[in-house]
Amino acid sequence: MEKTFTLKTSHHDQMIDITAQVAQYIREQHVTDGIVIVSSLHTTAGITVNENADPDVKTDFLRRLREVYPWEHPEDLHMEGNTAAHLKVSTVGHNQTLVVTNERLVLGTWQGIYFCEFDGPRHRKFHVKVLQG
Repeated sequence: MEKTFTLKTSHHDQMIDITAQVAQYIREQHVTDGIVIVSSLHTTAGITVNENADPDVKTDFLRRLREVYPWEHPEDLHMEGNTAAHLKVSTVGHNQTLVVTNERLVLGTWQGIYFCEFDGPRHRKFHVKVLQG
């Protein structure tokens, strides 16, 4: 069972909560127990699990990544000029593996799955693969 989802980002750096889309897909497929892998199909956008209760966490997260990886660096050679986006994805990761039990994602109270845009705005894709147990 697998599906590719599309989304449109609206900012240069952005975290979009995709938890509901992934959870709905699991319910639609009647996955009782197993593993779900959520992957970004891009080298400048990643997937992470983080707090989804306080929107300031996303703001702080993106600000800290900008501090560590400034967009412009005098020694960057990559022609597209988006080296910082590639570094952010390498830090965050391009996928997450999650547990499914009783047709539900096993996430903590404050956890959500985020699509992390680091070179937007763009039309993007992420892929969900379910391995039923």
